[in-house]
Amino acid sequence: MTDISGAMPELDFRMTRASDGAAVTGKDYRGKVVALYFGYTNCPDVCPATLANLADMAGRVKNPDLRILFVSVDPARDTGERLSKYAAAFSPQIEGLRGSDNQLAELARRYRVAYSVDSAPPYAVMHSNAVFFFDRAGKARLVTTDTGNPAAMAEDVQKLLN
Repeated sequence: MTDISGAMPELDFRMTRASDGAAVTGKDYRGKVVALYFGYTNCPDVCPATLANLADMAGRVKNPDLRILFVSVDPARDTGERLSKYAAAFSPQIEGLRGSDNQLAELARRYRVAYSVDSAPPYAVMHSNAVFFFDRAGKARLVTTDTGNPAAMAEDVQKLLN
């Protein structure tokens, strides 16, 4: 992964947790190491592969202080129930988050994540593939666009947990 310490803003957002409908902010995750990833439940390939790799990494780390936040870029289709079930299918450490169009746009802008949704047939969604990692203090520390080596990611995340 690439060290981005000091290059990106700290973890800050206002979203809704899909599993229970609770309003959450970046501050709710202080004390945890957080991986932040943007995607959508109907993604045919990149999202499920990335989430599977992140779940594999979490299984290697074996630490309850790791949270993986999966932010839906398609909240019109990704209902809370759908997003919650999708995230949980990969790992109990993955939490689905959704927000209003404005909340999503603000969070994506904050981390320079590109996405678009074209609801005209054929329904098309595009999004960046970066995964951002934040330390326990909420500071951005690492980023990767390649999650294909869960063992190497686990080593880097373990350093953030120590």
